[in-house]
Amino acid sequence: MERHLELPYEGGLIEKDLPAGMLHTYEKIWTNVYQESRVASYKIADIIIDAINAHTDGLFRLGLTTGSTPVSLYNELSRRHAKGLVSFKNVEVVSIDEYYPSSKEEMQSRNHRLHEALLDKVDILKENVHIPDGSIPQEKLTEYCQSFDALARGLDFLVIGVGEQGQVGFNEAGSNEKTRTRTVRLSYASRKRQASNFGHDISKTPDKAITMGISTMLSAKRIILMAWGESKAAAVKAIAEGEATPACPASLLQRHDHISFYVDDAAASLLTRSEAPWLVGPCDWTPKFVRKAVVWLCQTVHKPILKLTEKDYLDNNLDCLLEQFGTYNKINIDVFNDLQHTISGWPGGKPNADDSTRPVSAKPYPKTVLIFSPHPDDDVISMGGTFIRLVSQGHNVHVAYETSGNVAVHDDVVLQHIDAAAQLGYGDRFDDVKAIVDSKVPGEPEPRALLDIKGAIRRSEARGAVRSFGLDDKHNAHFLNLPFYESGGIKKMPRTQADVDIIKQLVLELKPHMVFMAGDLADPHGTHRVCTEAAIEALRQLKEEGQPWMDDLHVWLYRGAWMEWEIGRVDMAVPLSPEEVIKKRHAIFRHLSQKDIVPFPGEDPREFWQRAEDRTANTARLYDELGMAEYQAIEVFLKLY
Repeated sequence: MERHLELPYEGGLIEKDLPAGMLHTYEKIWTNVYQESRVASYKIADIIIDAINAHTDGLFRLGLTTGSTPVSLYNELSRRHAKGLVSFKNVEVVSIDEYYPSSKEEMQSRNHRLHEALLDKVDILKENVHIPDGSIPQEKLTEYCQSFDALARGLDFLVIGVGEQGQVGFNEAGSNEKTRTRTVRLSYASRKRQASNFGHDISKTPDKAITMGISTMLSAKRIILMAWGESKAAAVKAIAEGEATPACPASLLQRHDHISFYVDDAAASLLTRSEAPWLVGPCDWTPKFVRKAVVWLCQTVHKPILKLTEKDYLDNNLDCLLEQFGTYNKINIDVFNDLQHTISGWPGGKPNADDSTRPVSAKPYPKTVLIFSPHPDDDVISMGGTFIRLVSQGHNVHVAYETSGNVAVHDDVVLQHIDAAAQLGYGDRFDDVKAIVDSKVPGEPEPRALLDIKGAIRRSEARGAVRSFGLDDKHNAHFLNLPFYESGGIKKMPRTQADVDIIKQLVLELKPHMVFMAGDLADPHGTHRVCTEAAIEALRQLKEEGQPWMDDLHVWLYRGAWMEWEIGRVDMAVPLSPEEVIKKRHAIFRHLSQKDIVPFPGEDPREFWQRAEDRTANTARLYDELGMAEYQAIEVFLKLY
């Protein structure tokens, strides 16, 4: 059975025997939280299949969405259909949106994607499939949308994924509860998000779409909303706990009487029951969970730890801490010391020092350290300062770039490199490469010859980055090129044992004492998570194979460019000097293909070096506000084991 990444977490809300009304106290849409999206998808599949099988009055009318969110659900529905657990012969499917203009034959169309993900794998009748027609002549669009709206009203069941800004379908900010099926103009930001489906070329991305309206959605008899990953956390909180407002269209669905929300732990991280569960019900008060509560209290009352008073605890519903652990002063001192002990300028352990309160042991010294980097720049972006420290403090540091990162190189960058080679007299291949670039078909995998050039560019950048702070790029930089990534497009292939074996071979060769890897669940395209799960599986298999040195191996998790660890959960905080921040920035600058025109910047307009510096400076500021020493920047890590 495939194993999935589970982040370490101690303590929390005791949900056993907790009345549902208490659990959902702060939620206007009751939200069901599962450890990860696949488990939630299994539960949603149960509900849909039970509803289909129980339906006896005509066709069961099912509204569906497309995109990345429902992929695991559609995989599960397909699997259960193949096992004979459900038939779609008596199901009518109505899709909620489509690009305009587009034809159903285009690979980027919602029509094509829904058929590919689900409809072509089940026994649904063609006449029972209704997807907005993106080829309708413009002069007939209004009439067509009216007729489609009439068809889409009163669905038995509607399943919708929500976007990072609370979009549902193509209903974006400003859509109100009266909207019906209509044509909408896509904003530049929306087209930028959708451009990944069109060869990352916004000029080829449709500027309009047909979408089911909020009023149409509200007419369904039952609605399920879905959201996965930390990138959706703010939207989930706004939808489930915020006010109903057109600024967050999905929040308008709060008015439905039979609606539920299914999210994973990461997407639920900002809900009150996750962020401040002591406000909801009884908790399991482990030392780390006490730290989480005290940090929350400091941020709520804007005081450092040692200035918190008994009144602060009582006024903010943390009297339970006083009852269980004694005086507020004792709690303050214990948490202050606990947090202080996470700070270490010696991420590989300080030789010949008392390590009883340090996050990393002093021995052995030097250590062999292996840093896994999903893409060829995640190492310097995410933990560049710690990387620099480990090298400068004499450890045997290796970095393994798990994927080529080739699809993240813009075509213009390739042509610029080829032109430079020609200008230097190394051979003029500009026209040949330009012809390969021009042969690309939006939505189809990139030509292998082009991907090879892009991969070479990223390898040269990674080597330059690690050379900049003294690492031997020939012996200590390893390029694994895991096969799952090499699809030539955004959609990757499934992870297999072949990926795991490549990692196992390197780990066996190095026998590291410390391993650092990405702990991201928010990576927009899933590569970080797949890479980390492959690495964890490799370590698990090696341990089961009886490798004795594995008993002394410790794994640390860093964050990428999107999110940072919550201070209440941190196991090690590495402070950076101003000089180290600059050195880290210069290492990030070596990745020129990702500067300014990176194809996958997401909603954040900042470059990766800016995100990295802002994030680590903010972490240092938070430590300072809690009463710790003031630093220029801090990189933080969780200990997996």
